[in-house]
Amino acid sequence: MLNEALLIAALLDKAEEMDFFLRRCIVSLMDASKKTRRSVSAFVVCFNEEAQIRRCLESVKWCDEIVIIDSHSTDNTVALCREYTERIFERPWPGYVKQKRFGLEQCTGEWVLNLDADEEVSPELKQEVLTMLENDKGEVDGYMISRVVFHLGKWWRKGGWYPEYRLRLCRREKTSWGGEDPHEKAIVNGGVRKLKGELLHYTYSDLSHQVRTLNNYSQQGAESMWRRGRRAGGVSIFLRPVARFFKFYLLRKGYREGFPGLLVAFLEAYYDFLKYAKLWEIERKSREAKQE
Repeated sequence: MLNEALLIAALLDKAEEMDFFLRRCIVSLMDASKKTRRSVSAFVVCFNEEAQIRRCLESVKWCDEIVIIDSHSTDNTVALCREYTERIFERPWPGYVKQKRFGLEQCTGEWVLNLDADEEVSPELKQEVLTMLENDKGEVDGYMISRVVFHLGKWWRKGGWYPEYRLRLCRREKTSWGGEDPHEKAIVNGGVRKLKGELLHYTYSDLSHQVRTLNNYSQQGAESMWRRGRRAGGVSIFLRPVARFFKFYLLRKGYREGFPGLLVAFLEAYYDFLKYAKLWEIERKSREAKQE
């Protein structure tokens, strides 16, 4: 019995040694993986997004760095962000382009992944990005990501907003931020390809939220066009909304989404109508101011 007990004790000791050895091997492999893959920074621009920011940050906590640019939120947004990162910058809102340009400048990773607070990286996209970072040979400097919208209780994968590719993953040293408010965009000086994984976009909470957002965006769009010397007349005010409706509903196959596709097509047209009507209003007020 004594010999059997000693044999069992010896086997248990060997098992513990083997377990320790295997754990060390796993840790070493994980460390090696971290050292060989390229680093990536995720940055998010936000304001009063306590309802959505956790979902967004949970989806990028695998990144080497998370950078938050907050426009002095008055809710719990910043406190929630501190659970994920200390790299939080609070500054006044200068516009979409300038705020994202500032966000890009704060990142230190070789690659930069940009998300809005109402977006989420899908598990498939996460794995695809990690694989790219491990195999990066410097041949590509930016990746377009398909953004799929959730609105009116459904994912829009048949038409209308889909497919919608955005340049959101970029090599930091080859990237600048441009566009015109509210339609900012990353500009990459190099080769660009598409990824298969999706960026999940929880665009609007309901139709009322969509109408408020379109009203805000149309004002910013009108002001941006005015600064660039654009002017509005009867043709643009009435014909452009019609063209936008047919583009969304027919050319981009919004009809495949059923009645929600028709609703959103009308709202897309409404956005263009508001934008050009507001541009006309800015022009009228400018003329009246000069006459005084």
